[in-house]
Amino acid sequence: MALEIRQNLKLSQQLIMTQKLQQAIKLLQLSRLELVGEINQVLESNPVLEEYQLEDKGPENQEADFLSPTWEGQEMAVPESPEINEEKAAATEMDWVRFLQDRLIPDTNGDYEDRETPSFENYKAQATTLKAHLMWQLRMARLDEQGDHIGTLIIGNLDSDGYLQATIEEIAAEVGCEPEQVEKVLAIIQGFDPTGVAARDLKECLLIQISALGPPDPLVCAIIEDHLPHLANKNFQAIAKELTVSLEEVFRACAVISQLNPKPGRIFDQEESPYINPDVYVQKVGDDFVIILNEDGLPKLRINSFYLDAMRNPNQLPESVKNYIQRHLDGALWFIRSINQRQKTLYKVTESIVRFQRDFLEHGLDNLKPLTLRQVAEDIGMHESTISRVTTNKYIHTPQGLYDLKYFFNSGLNLAMGDQIASESVKEKIRQIVQSEDPKHPLSDQEIAEILRKDNVIIARRTVAKYRGLLGVLSSSKRKKPPYHDREVVSA
Repeated sequence: MALEIRQNLKLSQQLIMTQKLQQAIKLLQLSRLELVGEINQVLESNPVLEEYQLEDKGPENQEADFLSPTWEGQEMAVPESPEINEEKAAATEMDWVRFLQDRLIPDTNGDYEDRETPSFENYKAQATTLKAHLMWQLRMARLDEQGDHIGTLIIGNLDSDGYLQATIEEIAAEVGCEPEQVEKVLAIIQGFDPTGVAARDLKECLLIQISALGPPDPLVCAIIEDHLPHLANKNFQAIAKELTVSLEEVFRACAVISQLNPKPGRIFDQEESPYINPDVYVQKVGDDFVIILNEDGLPKLRINSFYLDAMRNPNQLPESVKNYIQRHLDGALWFIRSINQRQKTLYKVTESIVRFQRDFLEHGLDNLKPLTLRQVAEDIGMHESTISRVTTNKYIHTPQGLYDLKYFFNSGLNLAMGDQIASESVKEKIRQIVQSEDPKHPLSDQEIAEILRKDNVIIARRTVAKYRGLLGVLSSSKRKKPPYHDREVVSA
């Protein structure tokens, strides 16, 4: 059969993601801070848009004149799809005059003195880092130029835990010296504060700290050098058997080791707690929950009056100028409409979550219910992808605390009576059970599952192990406290 090239016509329908539609979808998944940055970027690129300042006062009916224009080409092309048709209808029904006038109301919180003041960040003390602390000690050691260079390279190759990540040979090759010289400088740095810093592994880190305490105990050193895996698994019988000592001596040595710090650098390089500015506030007023969108700091947008005046007589403008203004007016209207639609969608989704999770908002985590994106989508008549986008990187402040909006969407486990309980509630129950257990006799995963079954939660042992791992809880064998925790710690 011969091959030949033919031209065929085919008629089909497809949804085209226009630039405007992509922008509307992008705005949905932006957090509040990212939205501010996006608005500022559009303000720089679109001359028709301007940020409204409190001291500005324009004609009262400027926006009304623009929103019912007589200039040509005011109709906007929007891809036809169920989701976009809904957004288009919502935007058409919107009272644009009131929308823009609401943003022209000046704040009346009192007089504001516009003056330049130093940023609050300038008053914040800078935390001392591990490397800065070690560099200060290196300068005080008064080494020669080569020793100072070697010491700087060693400190620069430490990780956040204080361990050396480069080999002696690599540092010697970088400096151009013998490895013995690097070893000498490394020994000096290992004597710096914090004790145990610049070690190459856990064993060396613990031995440095033991040596700093005084004459080292041979049993303690033997356990650190040869029996760290047994110590991690709390297999004290194996240590006693291999070292031919009594369990009492092993407990005493392990008590000393438990006082050491396996990550000495962490006391300096601690991460700062992030501060989250919520996108939505939910407050209880009487018997109802009130939803408030956080618009504090969002720039107030309006159309520039110069371009409004110019477009009142479009026939007097050159064709290129008229097309330029019309194109940017179209983009400005779409952008303002997209922001308003984003806020309305966020409000609807939050309102639906509040309806589903009302018991949680009133009584706490034990009353959190299983919830899916499909349930919220069907409740407010939107697509699941829209719900997923609008809940991305958004935080909500509730009477129970600050939560990510995604937190409310979780799977469920069956109860004995046929109902379901949220997986997050089960995790909280497991955490409470572990906290209340006897440290000398920790509960196994099977025992935890049996306790939950008594509370009518049907759960398998492997599911308990999975949730325990997500909570960062060790297994029962590693949670068991050895007898030396009940005794007085004896130093080496």
